Amino acid sequence: MRLPIEAVLDDVVAAVKTHGRCVLMAPPGAGKTTRVPLALLPAVQGRILMLEPRRLAARAAAERMAATLGEPVGQTVGYRMRGAAKVSKDTRIEVVTEGILTRIIQSDPELAGIGCVIFDEFHERSLNADLGLALVWEVRGALRDDLAVVVMSATLDAGPVSALLDAAPVVISEGRAFDVETRWLDTPTPKTTRLEQAVADLVLCALDEAGGSALVFLPGEGEIRRTQALLSGRLPADCVLRPLFGAMDFAAQRAAIAPCETGRKVVLATAIAETSLTIEDVRIVVDAGRARRARFDAGSGMSRLVTERVSKAEAEQRRGRAGRVAAGTCFRLWTKGEEGALAGFPPVEIETADLTGFALDLAQWGAREDELALLTPPHAGALAEARSLLVSLGALTPEGRISDHGRALAALPTHPRLGHMLSVAGAQAAPLAALLGERDILRGAGSDLDLRLRAVHTQDRAADRAGLERIRQEAKRLRKGLAQTAPLSTGAMLALAYPDRIGLRRKGDDPRYILSGGKGAALDAQDALAGQRLIVVADTDGHPREARVRMAAPITEAEIRTLFESQIAWQPVCEWSKREGRVVARKRETFGALVLDDRTWPDAPKTEIARAALDGIRQIGLPWSESARRFAARVTLMRGTGIAFPDMSDTALMADLDWLLPYLKGAKSEAALRALDITQALHSLLDWSQTQTLERDVPAQFTTPMGRQVPIDYSGDAPEITVRLQEMFGTTRHPSVGPNRVPLKVTLTSPAQKPLQVTMDIPTFWKTSYTDVRKDMRGRYPRHPWPEDPSVADPTLRAKPRGT
Repeated sequence: MRLPIEAVLDDVVAAVKTHGRCVLMAPPGAGKTTRVPLALLPAVQGRILMLEPRRLAARAAAERMAATLGEPVGQTVGYRMRGAAKVSKDTRIEVVTEGILTRIIQSDPELAGIGCVIFDEFHERSLNADLGLALVWEVRGALRDDLAVVVMSATLDAGPVSALLDAAPVVISEGRAFDVETRWLDTPTPKTTRLEQAVADLVLCALDEAGGSALVFLPGEGEIRRTQALLSGRLPADCVLRPLFGAMDFAAQRAAIAPCETGRKVVLATAIAETSLTIEDVRIVVDAGRARRARFDAGSGMSRLVTERVSKAEAEQRRGRAGRVAAGTCFRLWTKGEEGALAGFPPVEIETADLTGFALDLAQWGAREDELALLTPPHAGALAEARSLLVSLGALTPEGRISDHGRALAALPTHPRLGHMLSVAGAQAAPLAALLGERDILRGAGSDLDLRLRAVHTQDRAADRAGLERIRQEAKRLRKGLAQTAPLSTGAMLALAYPDRIGLRRKGDDPRYILSGGKGAALDAQDALAGQRLIVVADTDGHPREARVRMAAPITEAEIRTLFESQIAWQPVCEWSKREGRVVARKRETFGALVLDDRTWPDAPKTEIARAALDGIRQIGLPWSESARRFAARVTLMRGTGIAFPDMSDTALMADLDWLLPYLKGAKSEAALRALDITQALHSLLDWSQTQTLERDVPAQFTTPMGRQVPIDYSGDAPEITVRLQEMFGTTRHPSVGPNRVPLKVTLTSPAQKPLQVTMDIPTFWKTSYTDVRKDMRGRYPRHPWPEDPSVADPTLRAKPRGT
């Protein structure tokens, strides 16, 4: 059968011959995966590597191409992936999974013997594909200008990829798709209806209304198993039910994609069936509208799987599967109105994934992320967290260069965490590493990892049988080349992989833990490990504040001290305790955020105590006294004239409290801090010249005509004094302060200190209102002077003797 891609194969070959690069856009079903490598064989010197995002797609593509040539897999066409390979000296086309390419490049930067690298299904934008393309492009630019690069995609915008590859020629295949009718729900699915029940009902409806086999998209294995149980015994007699997900063995996967000899089939699949694979006879697609994605939280250092609505691009990709062989029908588990709320595209993995392996690959390559041709840059914070973890594992130096240990980890086909555990703990850690790489085989059995390890070594009937077999095979593969070392407990081995997830139980009845990396975690109260003081957490639900522990193992303090002796240290801690309202000085033995021992620090330096007391000031605020407020008000008045003086507002003074440090005088408690007089400390903020200017222009006191010093209050709208009226006799010019001569607000009082007049112009007062005051006061205070013209009278505080 002639495939649509064959119409543009000559264009692809010409682009590779002329430019050494090409971007091919071809819709699903066009035949690009199996036809393009074969078409390029005569034009390429050396081997062709083609990257596939999934193991099943890689094997299926290799088998299809080998069948086209009439050969078994392993001759002209072969494949290579983790734990499986079929290649020979005659292999010209090698289909590999994406992680394999990075290791090939790191071990042989010249890619000797390879003439072309093809990136298939690049629209999926996996982290390995992005990094692989960046490394291949750098190899081509620096070492191998003859190396051809082909990027193939179904839905990705070709423009940015072409620009990334120096304006690579873009070849577009129109493809061939049969008409697909799309049917939506009339009303939204009730929130009380389980997804699996709604999907099962829609599948039965679809089989009743349309012909052909059905491909049903579900987010994960759990939903597939539950939907399978709901459909069992309810399907038409001519239908066979087939699950399809990544963790299945290859034989079961092959059965799902193979054509039915009779009748039709219903394939319950994850996103593994969105691209690359052609499942024969499918004319019905049922889309549950959900996708499961890994989300990495750089703050907690933990990944979690989240189930989200599909994007429009994913929904369209799934819909197209119904039109591969004939006209078909797509049944969507949402209404047409709900479709507008879908995101355009799924998130790019480099933006959401754990970047630890990526950071190690960059360090091994000897390049920074901004030096490579990455279509999307990684998040700076997530990359910094990844590098910090690699430093703690000894894979990177503190300066960010790869160590010998890091090179050894990069050579292992595991996450750097597990690689570190294997390299230190040796062969005994292989089952644990394999177990951690597999989904939980004892769901609902609590968090204890030892239960799961025992299941691996026994025939536990409660465990997932297929999962157990995969773990055993992976452990056997990982053991190769590993040394036998001194026995370690499960918790000790786990701590090697997760030094940032060692948990110390908090005080209290609930099993809540502080992790060495600083985050929180909690166990169910009924969990078998709930009574443990120390645990190591392998898996959680990923909650950013306090994650729920799903898998863990106990560890002893002695084991922690043995494994991390160099990272455990006594830390003197002098801090303000808000709860106790005082400075607390202690010495704490810490490992990360864990406090293993805590003792009082009786001889804490005074400077440290003072620093901690500043935190107390930050809690309770500045202890303003009357004299301090008056001084600050005087300085504020000077600032209002435009002269350079420090800002003595609360906000400015609290922003940097170091000025107060020398004046704390050993104050350790809240009461002592509140009793402080900060006037002298405020004086210290002025230099000698500013002090002299302040004293001259804005004095703290006013000297009355009698020579008496009266405090000036600067806290109000205008500077203010209060004096006896008689004390101001003889005043012909109103007192003022400041370089701009701001008049004082003067409150004149009676001999009994009762306010008589508030004025800002005493000479005018003498001439006007004083007459009425005199009439009123001379009879009330006859022994005190009340001259007719106070401007020429002598100031006095004396009264006439009695009887005069």
